Amino acid sequence: MEENEITPDSVESSALDDMQQDALVDTPAGDIVSFVKGKFTKAETNRRGDEERWIQAYRNYRGLYSPEVQFTSTEKSKVFVKVTKTKVLAAYGQLVEVLFGGNKFPLSIDPTVLPDGVEDTVSLETNPQLTEAKEQTGTTPRELPELLAGETLPEFNERVGPLTDDLDPVQDKIDFKSTGSPTSVNFHPAMVAAKKMEKKIHDQLEESNAKKQLRAAAFEAALFGTGIMKGPFAVDKEYPNWDEEGMYSPLFKTVPQTSHVSIWNFYPDPDASNMDEAEFIIERHKMSRSQLRALKKRPFFRQNAIDKSLNEGEMYNKEWWEHVMEDNNQEDRAERFEVLEFWGFVDREIIEAYDVDIPEELGDVEQVSVNIWICNNNVLRLVMNPFTPAYLPYYATPYEMNPYSIFGVGIAENMDDTQTLMNGFMRMSVDNAALSGNLIIEVDETNLVPGQDLSVYPGKIFRRQGGAPGQAIFGTKFPNVSNENMQMFDKARQLADESTGFPSFAHGQTGITGVGRTASGISMLMNAANNSIRSVIKNVDDYLLGPLGKSFFSFNMQFDFDPEIKGDLEVKAQGTESLMANEVRSQRLMQFMQTVSNPALAPFARMDYIVREIAKSMDLDPDKVANSMGQAAVQAEILKKFQEQNPPPPPPPNEGRPPQETEEVPAGSQVQDTQGSGGANIGTGSVPTPDEPGFTGNQGTIQ
Repeated sequence: MEENEITPDSVESSALDDMQQDALVDTPAGDIVSFVKGKFTKAETNRRGDEERWIQAYRNYRGLYSPEVQFTSTEKSKVFVKVTKTKVLAAYGQLVEVLFGGNKFPLSIDPTVLPDGVEDTVSLETNPQLTEAKEQTGTTPRELPELLAGETLPEFNERVGPLTDDLDPVQDKIDFKSTGSPTSVNFHPAMVAAKKMEKKIHDQLEESNAKKQLRAAAFEAALFGTGIMKGPFAVDKEYPNWDEEGMYSPLFKTVPQTSHVSIWNFYPDPDASNMDEAEFIIERHKMSRSQLRALKKRPFFRQNAIDKSLNEGEMYNKEWWEHVMEDNNQEDRAERFEVLEFWGFVDREIIEAYDVDIPEELGDVEQVSVNIWICNNNVLRLVMNPFTPAYLPYYATPYEMNPYSIFGVGIAENMDDTQTLMNGFMRMSVDNAALSGNLIIEVDETNLVPGQDLSVYPGKIFRRQGGAPGQAIFGTKFPNVSNENMQMFDKARQLADESTGFPSFAHGQTGITGVGRTASGISMLMNAANNSIRSVIKNVDDYLLGPLGKSFFSFNMQFDFDPEIKGDLEVKAQGTESLMANEVRSQRLMQFMQTVSNPALAPFARMDYIVREIAKSMDLDPDKVANSMGQAAVQAEILKKFQEQNPPPPPPPNEGRPPQETEEVPAGSQVQDTQGSGGANIGTGSVPTPDEPGFTGNQGTIQ
């Protein structure tokens, strides 16, 4: 985690002052409690139909019959075939596999198509002759890149964003465009800024255990039809640490955290059909005394109001659906506190009536966004929405779209009718098998000796009346129609496959016939089955991952600003891209690289990008395993300037002999060989000639 200090709650934020310590009534907060409870009651009332759908989905998942199902006195079997559970778990597993198939959180940050503030592409010409030729012909008439209107040199340096320090040694050679020269190297400051922001967000998501929270949201999306996430919020995370004496001394860091919100505790604006239209969101908390006390450590919570709520005692009333879902539903109350967390817009007059200062920049607005916590008719917190721009920090993704409601449709609801049919036909089959598997015996007692035992067992002997005509004992066997019932059961199961869009072979059903018996056939069937999951993943991208990533981006820019990650960036959810296996992507990249290895096509390929994408497909960090061509070019320019400032010393002149003409040495010979042996290699070596040193026929010394 980076060491930058995160301060999401400024001391200048507008909040409601704490109540007097000994006050019996919190006078300035009376109407606020009524306001929040009124919104909660409205949302709770309008959500009743959705709660009934979720309860039915939960019962089908657990294999429980609802009280409305009445069995006749003749029905012996009450079996429940839990096909719904199999489908839900299979859909959940496929969601998780797609979202986390790349071994990281499916979010990426990329620059916009035309980024502002930070340049998209700058170039450095590495061929000095080409640069000189351009200057002589007037193609490059300036030594420094031209400043924009009103731009100073420091602001000009910001246009290269995170590459300012790297490009400073070659600042006079940078062009703020792609020159198109084959010897020029392109840099992408906007892309570098985007990837630094991406790494920062991924680190924060890893710190907050976001994968676990997203898996919980994916499970509720498959079961109930809607998965909900919340955040980011700044929390103090404890890191274990022991000092030199072995004493436990933990470290605390403020980190942004995202969490999963159960659909049962989520009460949105009932008049909104999607999150963008919602005026308010209320989350219902079930807190213990320790959890309620822990709120005192968080900013702008009213400590005296929390103490007053604790003294009044636990006042948690269970909802009707809690009784249904709990195995022990005898108690109506729980030893917990009911806390309502409100996020939404409130009329300006209500806030001003309780001496809450509204920021000057919101002086002309008629409603303001606030966060309110209430418990036991006490306002625990009232603060202006700290996020800029103001937004509701909740994200609800549907499994399947319901265009007229925030809540979507899940697997269990889609197969509710077919689950009922399967249960019915299975019960009929079992009851018929029990009936047809037992022989019904009819006894004519007038033909038997009275007083004998009528029980039947193998080897049983009945005594007849002497001279009585006709048969005394008759056996009746009922017809077995279990096969017909099981055929109807199999038909209902096929209808379940069609209603959910999730075929049985996708989660391991055996006995596939027809086209599915071959490898290519099952591949075709799996590709067709992926079409339904693609729409689900797209919903997760659009309604959860994309907004959540944008919230983390805004959070970092507002509370943990770093100039190196400043830029015109956009968040891109990558759930759908995970549907393509890394092996397939890697093979396609390698095939493309072989195609552009042709010298005629090589100038049209960006090899640095291809190498980085191959590294990503292999789950490797491209910044650690791939070199940047731009960095290499900058280092070459720095080395060239160093050599110009520090030229190498000249070679020493020849001493004691006149300069000799250089003769071509035969291949394979050695210059140092004066014996003509060739150094044990093929060749004559450098044999001395007359008047040369080493020639045996020389007379005297050479002048």
